[in-house]
Amino acid sequence: MSSRRQNATAGAVLADARGDGRALRVTWHDEVGVVVLSVWRDNVCTTTVRLTPADAVDLIEVLAAGMPREHDVADSRPDAAGA
Repeated sequence: MSSRRQNATAGAVLADARGDGRALRVTWHDEVGVVVLSVWRDNVCTTTVRLTPADAVDLIEVLAAGMPREHDVADSRPDAAGA
C-alpha cells in the first residue's frame, strides 16, 4: 500500500441526522477517477465506497427522485419555524 495520500479535489462533510459523531464525507479524486463516500464516527472512518462518475450520476438521480416536493423540504428545516 502506498504511503502517498491521495489529493481530493472537492468534497463535503454531511452530519448524520442521528448525531453521535456520525458523518458522511464525500470527496472527488480526479487522479483516479472516482468519488469516495466514507462513513465516519467521530475521527474514525468505518467504511468507504468508491464510485465511478457514471455511478455517481446514478446515485444523484436516485436521491433527486426520492426528494420530497420543495415546500415539504422547506417546512422541515429547523429554521423554517422561526422565519
